[in-house]
Amino acid sequence: MKAAIVTIGDEILIGQIIDTNSGYLAKALDKIGIGVHEMLSISDDKHHILNTLSSLQNKVEVVIITGGLGPTKDDITKKTLCEYTNDTLVSNDEVLTHVTQLIETNFKRPISALNREQALVPSRCEVLFNKVGTAPGMWMEKENTVFISLPGVPYEMKYIIENEVIPRLIAKYKRPYIIHKTLLTYGVGESLLAERIEEWEDNLPEFIKLAYLPSPGRVRLRLSARGTSEEVLQQALTEQIALLKPQIEDCLVGLDEGEPLEVMLGKLLTSHQLTIATAESCTGGKIATVLTAVPGASAYFKGSIVSYATEIKETVLGIPSETIQQHSVVSAEVAREMAQKVQQLLKADFVIATTGNAGPSKGEAEAEVGTVFIGIATPKKVYAEEFNFGQPREKVVDRAVNKGLELIYKEILKNYEK
Repeated sequence: MKAAIVTIGDEILIGQIIDTNSGYLAKALDKIGIGVHEMLSISDDKHHILNTLSSLQNKVEVVIITGGLGPTKDDITKKTLCEYTNDTLVSNDEVLTHVTQLIETNFKRPISALNREQALVPSRCEVLFNKVGTAPGMWMEKENTVFISLPGVPYEMKYIIENEVIPRLIAKYKRPYIIHKTLLTYGVGESLLAERIEEWEDNLPEFIKLAYLPSPGRVRLRLSARGTSEEVLQQALTEQIALLKPQIEDCLVGLDEGEPLEVMLGKLLTSHQLTIATAESCTGGKIATVLTAVPGASAYFKGSIVSYATEIKETVLGIPSETIQQHSVVSAEVAREMAQKVQQLLKADFVIATTGNAGPSKGEAEAEVGTVFIGIATPKKVYAEEFNFGQPREKVVDRAVNKGLELIYKEILKNYEK
């Protein structure tokens, strides 16, 4: 079973806003066994919309459209859908009552003519009630395709999807099961990983597909199984993962349940009542930013000292100038000192420290561009490792952040997850 997602709005096409709706919709459909055949972003133009709907007609079973349902003249989706389905707009009493109450209660003013137009819907559509906004969703059927039109405001769209659309799709269609299992690996590149597991991949059952999802310093291996029996799919995935794990044991972090490593790390720290801090130079506080973006991080994150300048490493962290002069500011010795000093200052169980030359030029640093030393302090030891993350600068910083999180995650697993 196939679906298509269409976002309408010039603001997306000119880069003024980022389309987050399509990603959410794709995940929601995938969970109930509906595969997304394509995603499209198109302009607020009647002919463009009509051509798009026509091209998708009978090609997919479901088309979900977001955007263009506001009260202003440039929102033309409803009128265009009426033209496409040979229908007319009529006022829906339930929607009008809801819109009136929202406007009068929240804005303390009478409803305007433009607001009244929000209650206009195609006469033959099934209204998808929007309790959290003024624009209703609409469910229309033409030949073998269902067209679902939703407001573009993310929280309104999500409400209608969860409460109105998904239950209807489940009731209308018999869908296959689609199950994903993702393994998170670190430290081995995509091509090397592919070579290592080539034989295993070649022997996967036909109903299981493997996808490589690389990002700086990490590769996700996503196994997707599709079929009519959930039990058979789950068992097959379990068996294949058991065969795969011994081949990637050195770089495997574990099963990725759709959560970033920083979220997994936060859960691990919380469950063992441990704390973490950072001492950052070349990463400029980015590791701390990633860690504190996780809700509830205050339970385990103690703080960060961004000692970007050499003098701050000396005056704030207390690293002896002799150490820096003898070994260079970009060195394993300095990375170890940074980690240890912050561990003492902030009284944290674990610390990630970074010092390196991210470029773009070598400058006065002795280390080559791309060289990063990552220091790790644990309750039992302090050590540092050297890496060369190449170029450009953004890649060096991102890979240093990911590698630091990976190293500390593995240390906690090694010491606390027996």
